[in-house]
Amino acid sequence: MIKTEVNETVNVQVTLRHTNNHGDIEQYARDSVQAFSRIFPGVVNCHVILDHQKNDFEKNKLAEITVHVPQNVLVAKEAAATYEQAIDSCVDSMGRQLKRHKEKLRDYR
Repeated sequence: MIKTEVNETVNVQVTLRHTNNHGDIEQYARDSVQAFSRIFPGVVNCHVILDHQKNDFEKNKLAEITVHVPQNVLVAKEAAATYEQAIDSCVDSMGRQLKRHKEKLRDYR
């Protein structure tokens, strides 16, 4: 299932794989990635993929965040016991990547 929501800040698309409809998790993911526009104002769009793996019993919830910025694509993947933990880990990782990308752009100017 794919849902796209366009806000004034970031275009966020959420995809749920191998799982039932989780409206609360989708909203949590959307709210979490809105902070990216404060870190790096040039975010074009963001795609959040939430997956459930049956072969792993401890860290079976996977989150993948793909962020498109001008002339670059950044990706963060994390696994955890819950979707919220996986999303939070991905958001932290992506925040560091966006800050590093912003510093690189500042150095080139």
